Amino acid sequence: MSKQIVIDPITRIEGHLRIECAVENGQVQDARSIGTMWRGIETILKGKDPREAWLIVQRICGVCTTVHAMASVRAVENALDLEIPLNAQYIRNMIVGAHCLADNIIHFYILSAVDWVDIASAALKADPRSAAALAQKLSPWKDNSAQEFKETQDKLKKLIESGQLGPFASGYWGHPAMQLDPDVNLIAAVHYFQALEYQRKINKVVTILGSKTPHIQNLAVGGVANPINLDSPATLTMERLYYIKTLIDEIQDFVQQVYLVDVATIGAMYPEWCSYGKGNGNYLSVPEMPTDGKGMRFAMPGGYIKGGDLSSFRPISTSQDPYFSDNVKESVKHSYYAGDWTRHPYVEETEPQFNDKGGDKYSWVKSPSFLNEPAEVGPVASVLAMNAARHAPTIRHSRWMLEKMAAISGNRQELDILPSTMGRHIARSIRAAVVQESLAEQWQGLITNISSGDYTTFNPPHFPEGEQRGVGIHEAPRGTLSHWIVIENGKIRNYQAVVPSTWLACPRGTNDEPGYYERCLVGNPVADPEKPLEILRTIHSFDPCMACAVHLLTPEGGPLSTIKVM
Repeated sequence: MSKQIVIDPITRIEGHLRIECAVENGQVQDARSIGTMWRGIETILKGKDPREAWLIVQRICGVCTTVHAMASVRAVENALDLEIPLNAQYIRNMIVGAHCLADNIIHFYILSAVDWVDIASAALKADPRSAAALAQKLSPWKDNSAQEFKETQDKLKKLIESGQLGPFASGYWGHPAMQLDPDVNLIAAVHYFQALEYQRKINKVVTILGSKTPHIQNLAVGGVANPINLDSPATLTMERLYYIKTLIDEIQDFVQQVYLVDVATIGAMYPEWCSYGKGNGNYLSVPEMPTDGKGMRFAMPGGYIKGGDLSSFRPISTSQDPYFSDNVKESVKHSYYAGDWTRHPYVEETEPQFNDKGGDKYSWVKSPSFLNEPAEVGPVASVLAMNAARHAPTIRHSRWMLEKMAAISGNRQELDILPSTMGRHIARSIRAAVVQESLAEQWQGLITNISSGDYTTFNPPHFPEGEQRGVGIHEAPRGTLSHWIVIENGKIRNYQAVVPSTWLACPRGTNDEPGYYERCLVGNPVADPEKPLEILRTIHSFDPCMACAVHLLTPEGGPLSTIKVM
């Protein structure tokens, strides 16, 4: 007999996601992904000035702020065929790069590592000296000292003895699916606390260039609001730019000597999780880090892979590539909206129609498709696409990761482990290393361009009469993000945001095919239905952000069990 498991909410930082699973014989047989809140931003934007949209849409979420702002200004610029100054492009690229690194570090250490790391074991069973020695063998990281490890272990012991575990409360400590050695658990715990400091450091780049974070203030349709005047301390000066360079250098050491090494170590020690959590093999990403004023050239490629076959890779070359803009659709067949349609975002409607009486509709999330099929977006899609495009930094970091895992486990690994629960963490760390390198290149590009005498950061937009349509694309930390705008006589007539967590957390689609979370949960092991750690592992590997994806919450309904999620 199958047992019904309900986890609501399942996310650690941003809720509104309910997962329902039918479990039989220790495996998930069926699943439903349910977004429980309506977003409504599309309705708010109607009739607004397109130049204001980016300020509003980044309030979709307090986590994914810069990404929505960036996609929004790109959408308006695309509609107007507006070129932006090269300086503005470099500044934007540094903002999104720094935001991505902070986001990736937070996701692994703060939101997901505790699905794999037993904090109680690290606190009570580990030997700080042997753990530090192991960490030093794995990496030259400067803060892998025995003293650092002892201080962290003492801090964890005090938390456990106090009975107030703070961020570690409600964890499934001692769960049979936890299988790391106590010393490895302590290594991860030490780096958990260090990660807090390094994500703060790289976020300073966003603050300096974006005026604040979250919710940056420096963007404008046509460029950025950062004046460059090397003689004025009130503007973007060389002093500020070289301080940014020190932050980029510091995060490089953390990414390469800590983040990549920790992911390789944990991935090597959970080999079975490189086979759970697979989807249908369709992978969609878009290019990122534009290196010209019109989004025709990019430092990081993107594209589409069908059926898991890398030889099928079809690049998405520019921000105006019709291969992408013509083939994205969304369905509301199983979503709480009026009608039963599958439409292109330009002609979509967002008319809420909630029904708590059951039936085919069960989520506030729409169901996107590319070429009429579901697709996985995110770091796996991005890293596979960049490998298929023969992107040298991605190939180098991918090879390093696979060789490091093989050295730890003794088993050879290939890229085919990436489309999996553990593989998403592996791919995310690889992409973080690539982004960090590109971030340094964007900084150098800005310095070189300023040195040539070019201080321009803004080109004013002009809104003609009639209708204009545009799409803004961005390969965000969670995957492919696109904002779609229809402008009529200088005002917004229609606006749609198709976000990564919509692609992944969606309900069943046009042909009743499962959404991506629903598909990837089937076959997952569940050792203890009262403590469904394994379900958390797979869902958290996608880094869901539901404020972005959902388009009201009903207090009705009776879950069979309530699961606390740390």
